Amino acid sequence: MSVSSPLTLFLTELLGAPPPAVETWWLRAERRLLERGQPLLRAGEHWRHLWWVERGALRLYYLDRDGAESNKNFFLDGALCWPITPTLRQQPVMFHVEPLEDSVVWALPFPVDPGKPLPSAGWAPWAALEHQVLCALLDGKMQREQEFLQLSARQRYTRLLEQHPQWAERIALKHLASYLGMTDVSLSRLRSEMGLRAANKTQRSGPG
Repeated sequence: MSVSSPLTLFLTELLGAPPPAVETWWLRAERRLLERGQPLLRAGEHWRHLWWVERGALRLYYLDRDGAESNKNFFLDGALCWPITPTLRQQPVMFHVEPLEDSVVWALPFPVDPGKPLPSAGWAPWAALEHQVLCALLDGKMQREQEFLQLSARQRYTRLLEQHPQWAERIALKHLASYLGMTDVSLSRLRSEMGLRAANKTQRSGPG
């Protein structure tokens, strides 16, 4: 590539050398330095970027009718996050996205017309990536439904420790508790019963 960035290098390693139109698109990405809590996307806005977390942590959450937060997903170092379905690209979102710690995020803009295909449309490696991500999203949704219906709070937390050890180290208990469908007090008590240390969060700062 004539110009490279951490994002273009990451995508090239993941997908292989892109066609010219895709390469031109990738080179439009912008590096953003985000402070903890700085909104990246608010409910009611249009989601018009692919995000790659070079360093840091993002959370996706909803607000219920009373203003209580409900965390639905977390994205840590190296994660890709983008509006993969036409509905997510064309309609305002109903959730929020913000950094849980000071973060470095690359924002790759989508076409201004949300109905216009991405420059990567028709490129087999990108299609394979989209399929992989959609399958992972569906599998994750089905697993969460099964966990809430059939597992105890302790079992849900144990599974999280097994599947997402970085979350347990990097994400504050109150956010993990929301994701697991319990209060932070209940999760703290549960961790004590399991003999786990009280603090699980190492706060990062300064995304230079």
